[in-house]
Amino acid sequence: MSRLEATVRCAAARLRTDLRDELVTPAAFGAALAEVPPRDRDEWLDLLWDIDEIPPDDPDLPRGCVPYLPCPAATVLDALHQAAVTCHDVFVDVGSGAGRAALLAHLETGAGCVGLEIQPVLARTAQGRADWLRLSRLRFVVGDAADTVRFIPIGTVFFLYCPFGGDRLRRFLVGLEDVARTRRIRVCCVDMPPLEPLWLVRIPSTSPRIDVYQSILT
Repeated sequence: MSRLEATVRCAAARLRTDLRDELVTPAAFGAALAEVPPRDRDEWLDLLWDIDEIPPDDPDLPRGCVPYLPCPAATVLDALHQAAVTCHDVFVDVGSGAGRAALLAHLETGAGCVGLEIQPVLARTAQGRADWLRLSRLRFVVGDAADTVRFIPIGTVFFLYCPFGGDRLRRFLVGLEDVARTRRIRVCCVDMPPLEPLWLVRIPSTSPRIDVYQSILT
């Protein structure tokens, strides 16, 4: 049974209504989030996003891709802070799943968000929720990020939470370099080995789980 108190549930429902009425600012969201105990924030965020059931993973998920694994809200918030994400950024969630990290990034910072997701049913589910909540600055794109990232030139912060490795990661970084030649970008990695491209410089981080890199090509 859910441990969320009735008052917190009601607050999430009211905030969801305010989202549809376009009344929620990052400051208002931050105030609402502060009222939720940290241990309950993942459940509260799921309630706010209001996806009835997460679709099962595609049985034909390509080799090297990981199943849907939502990033804890506390980790996403820490990553947003470490990468200094603002309303002027476009946050690209690589392997966006059902869209929760992109939702949190948008509501917390006001940034525009693009989710890249290889599983069509997950991307459609996330876009359906964004459309229902009238969150016009959230877009979810179906495709293999290793091949499609080069077509997201508006991105300024790229978020990777255990998305893939090996050759797929190598191809992703080659495509990301094309984006970095058009603008300065940051790459925020959670629970990943260090990135090796010489065009990325690591920024000091206060979290042992999070690495942030700045491009130096422009």
